[in-house]
Amino acid sequence: MKICYDLTMDYQDELHRPAFPYKFKIKAAGCANDCVASIARADLSIIGTWKDEIQQDDAEVANYAAAGVNIQRDVCGLCPTRCMDWDGSKLTISNEECTRCMHCINVMPKALPSGQGTRRGDSHRFEGAHRSRSASFFRPGSIHSGGRAYGDDQELLSRLWEFWDEYGKARERIGELIQRVGMPAFLDGIGLEPAPEMVSAPRDNPFISSSQPREVTNNDYHGTTPRITVSDRRLTTSSCLRS
Repeated sequence: MKICYDLTMDYQDELHRPAFPYKFKIKAAGCANDCVASIARADLSIIGTWKDEIQQDDAEVANYAAAGVNIQRDVCGLCPTRCMDWDGSKLTISNEECTRCMHCINVMPKALPSGQGTRRGDSHRFEGAHRSRSASFFRPGSIHSGGRAYGDDQELLSRLWEFWDEYGKARERIGELIQRVGMPAFLDGIGLEPAPEMVSAPRDNPFISSSQPREVTNNDYHGTTPRITVSDRRLTTSSCLRS
């Protein structure tokens, strides 16, 4: 609530006199469960999390196992980073690999409290609300609600708005702009270094871009293949379907 109130007070001019290509919404959620549906409804989602490690209660873990919970399948097997290991009697967590997705805590809330540290706004997601098909995870670990340390984030938000105002089309949400220009161009435009957390899934497009035209000869293949020229344009599945 404090983050929402502070940002609302700070951006009164942008709220009443927006100068953007289209609407821009900010929503905050207390944890990765996102019960307020901030990722689905907003362009910038602030997801709260905890500072320290997951507090593990081995006795309660044993109780869950005795009650019939398949810890290996339902907890460790569904961990997105595989940071948990169950040997049948002991649960081990590599907290440095944990992304705080809340899945294990949802399955065993008594055994795995979320932590004793004060919550903070930890991760941001950009998505053009329901108009975009995918979200871009970026900028983990910066906003602090209690001490109101929003300076770096507000400066980054200003760069985002500047890039969006410069390159966005009319009625184009910022998530759609990211999809159109690509994440590398977007990060370069706002001056942000890429991070592994920004990759939502491995690449599944086999086509590549060539910055310079290149002539492919028979020497590039084991068999007999006619000469072809790779044009200086991005080859994508959609472009191949159009051609």
